[in-house]
Amino acid sequence: MHLCNVQARRCLLGLILAVVGVASVHLAAAPAVQPKRATFEITNAFTIKVPEGAKRVRVWFATPQRDAESEIRAFNVESPYPVRYGTDSYGNQVGYLEVNAPQEKQINFRETFTLTRTEIRQAVEPAATRPLTDQERVDFEHYLKPSTYVIINDEIKALANQIVGGEQNPAVAARKIYDWTLHNIDYWVKDPERLKASPVGSTEYCLRTKTGNCTDFHSLFASLTQAVGIPTRMVYGSLLKPTLNGLDVDASYHCWIQFYAPNLNWVTLDVSVADIYMGDFPLTEKNQKLVELTTAVGYRGGDPAMVDYYFGNLDERRVVWSIGRDLRLDPPQEDGPVNALHKLYVEVDGKQSTEWTRHFTYREITATN
Repeated sequence: MHLCNVQARRCLLGLILAVVGVASVHLAAAPAVQPKRATFEITNAFTIKVPEGAKRVRVWFATPQRDAESEIRAFNVESPYPVRYGTDSYGNQVGYLEVNAPQEKQINFRETFTLTRTEIRQAVEPAATRPLTDQERVDFEHYLKPSTYVIINDEIKALANQIVGGEQNPAVAARKIYDWTLHNIDYWVKDPERLKASPVGSTEYCLRTKTGNCTDFHSLFASLTQAVGIPTRMVYGSLLKPTLNGLDVDASYHCWIQFYAPNLNWVTLDVSVADIYMGDFPLTEKNQKLVELTTAVGYRGGDPAMVDYYFGNLDERRVVWSIGRDLRLDPPQEDGPVNALHKLYVEVDGKQSTEWTRHFTYREITATN
């Protein structure tokens, strides 16, 4: 009798598992994916042109930011003038030097360091978060404010509400905005003869032209998320592309973005690079090199898995220079807020100067899983 009961229970259990087999697989713990890591030796060489008759030249320059994914070693600045470090209005460390009555026509200095960067892997599960409380929105007020080029007006509010449709879960709402952006905006490198980027990273430009670069994409994303009460912040850095590894070619900058969701903390995404993988488009002599340089792993056609990857995950080939827009520097600058600090900011006799260059190069040392 006991054996019959055991067999009956096994049959019943087998029937239950057969009926809910999909659910049982879903509940099984998925194997953890080991984040990738890579190490780079990085050099930033700066040259500032000194106008004739200048009385005072002030220079603020981006330094590599330390965070949970970024280990910085052997940081050094070679400069003919004293350098000190301060913290800007977003908490970024910023280098600063000042030259009074400069005699030289140029100011040259450089920073070097070694970076070990870890891939960000985060499953953005809606069930793991919840709507923000009124108090949380007060606490994160700094990340809900518009800036000079990240606007929140009636048009943006109406569009954001139309996209989100009343959704209060920040993970779901942010994914809706992410998907809408991918379906409505095209990265300019896909067709550089027809599509152009703005020089400043602008919500208005991106929405009006339906194109732009990384800063245009993420300015629009920030406006839409902030308009529905999701704290958002821009991250400025550089993408360490394999094709430029070890070359004496300036690697410029790149930006991505983070939104805040309770329990998930800051969630990272890169909607601009994700857009490269939104379906197929023809590679031509005009766009092939640009498309290659826009990605960390290369482009071989549309890839839905990469689109999903860049919502919550971020490849290890990144260096972070600063977070935020409309920065107030330390010591304070004189000529208004700084749009972003991903290279350097210069004032000559109290007025912003753009007569400078930064040459950013790197060499990869290791790549490990």
